[in-house]
Amino acid sequence: MVQDDVFKKLVSHCKEYGFVFQSSEIYDGLGAVYDYGQMGVELKNNLKKYWWDSMVMLNENIVGIDSAIFMHPTIWKASGHVDAFNDPLIDNRDSKKRYRADVLIEEHLAKQDEKIDKEVQKATKRFGDTFDEKMYRETNPRVLRYQQERDEIHARFVKAMNDNDLNEMRQIIVDCGIVCPISGSRDWTEVRQFNLMFSTEMGSTADGAMKVYLRPETAQGIFVNFLNVQKTGRMKVPFGIAQIGKAFRNEIVARQFIFRTREFEQMEMQFFVTPGEELEWFEYWKNRRMQWHQALGFGAEKYRFHDHDKLAHYANAATDIEYEMPFGFKEVEGIHSRTGFDLSQHEQFSGKKMQYYDPELGKSYIPYVVETSIGLDRMFLSVMAASYREETLEGGETRVLLKLPPTLAPVKLAVLPLVRKDGLPEKARAIVDELKFSFACQYDEKDSIGKRYRRQDAIGTPYCVTIDHQTLKDDTVTVRDRDTMEQERVPINALQQFIAERTDMSQLLKQLTH
Repeated sequence: MVQDDVFKKLVSHCKEYGFVFQSSEIYDGLGAVYDYGQMGVELKNNLKKYWWDSMVMLNENIVGIDSAIFMHPTIWKASGHVDAFNDPLIDNRDSKKRYRADVLIEEHLAKQDEKIDKEVQKATKRFGDTFDEKMYRETNPRVLRYQQERDEIHARFVKAMNDNDLNEMRQIIVDCGIVCPISGSRDWTEVRQFNLMFSTEMGSTADGAMKVYLRPETAQGIFVNFLNVQKTGRMKVPFGIAQIGKAFRNEIVARQFIFRTREFEQMEMQFFVTPGEELEWFEYWKNRRMQWHQALGFGAEKYRFHDHDKLAHYANAATDIEYEMPFGFKEVEGIHSRTGFDLSQHEQFSGKKMQYYDPELGKSYIPYVVETSIGLDRMFLSVMAASYREETLEGGETRVLLKLPPTLAPVKLAVLPLVRKDGLPEKARAIVDELKFSFACQYDEKDSIGKRYRRQDAIGTPYCVTIDHQTLKDDTVTVRDRDTMEQERVPINALQQFIAERTDMSQLLKQLTH
């Protein structure tokens, strides 16, 4: 299936089965804002639990907080957001569409990489087992030409980004012949910067109102509470503070469903370390975070690190974990070594000391910070994309299923009476009433058993329990596995353990401790 088609089907599936709705849809919607439906909120909560437990429960030196969305406006001055939280935007005059100039260039570079990979793939087929890919990349004239063109563009792009040279960014777009995806036109405006923060006013009178911002990230709430947590929790460096919360960015170029939205949720952990040790901890958290993603079982080849071409002025190392979405490899998490910038800035702007006294070293210092920051909405999209399947069964019938990791599935167990008579519904209800304290269960008696199986497949329910006439005789039920569609008889009194062993979050978390 063409990847664009897969993505369209995925978006449609999200709405049809109650995962994601367009916000304010009855009023024609609000751009790049989405609501999570009854299935979506359960999956989202399970993702949050997986992240939170892996951070806070598995690490004695990491604790959590929940800071306010509204914060003192000087915080955003100190952090640099007021002056420098910008995206380079460019308009196409014919389509009237607006784009991020850096993204247009990055997508062009990705196409150059695809050209090279296609040449290598063709050669692999042609030469078979004798093919030496390394030598081919180093000697083939066409590959070398493509690579040289790509490297030259990339070098110009990195320099333009680091120099904040907007004119050069536009020139790269022109020189590369990059066209508007809508109009196919190359009639571009100049590139200009656009601040992404939403602002509002706080106060009861017009004269007394103070301009405040909706936070564009959750990290600053952690930094300004650094000493509160450290002192009340008697924390010793190295230690971390985790937080899950909403953030807001006035994204002008919001697209690709929930990948880039104006209201989103972040899962962030700031890890405070002794200066000089930050790069070791940066490598440590890179590996730990990649392990967390890969434990979901979607395939190691679906993930990659992408080091930043342009480092933020306060960072000395930064990388992204990218997942292969239906529209290419895209960032789902960032790991950054932020040095001591944030705490130093808040010390300067607030006039309050932000230093930690280290009893082992016998001195005070401002700790350095290694950050892990994951977009929950992007993570949600990557999980949905990885799980969506269309299968052709024996006899030509098709089924759509979400092959979600059982621990993340919105519904763990569907209980289905074979028919709506003979006491089967009552028996099924009794099983639900017993198990609902342990698992998210769903009872369904409408339509044929086959149609009910298909509905559960589509929302990702890993196990269906069918109550039939034999159940009334021997207290056993049929348990159907979503992925294999195989069935086995299980005693009702063993159901609790059977489902727990396969769906409990601890099964996933234990993979992270090996």
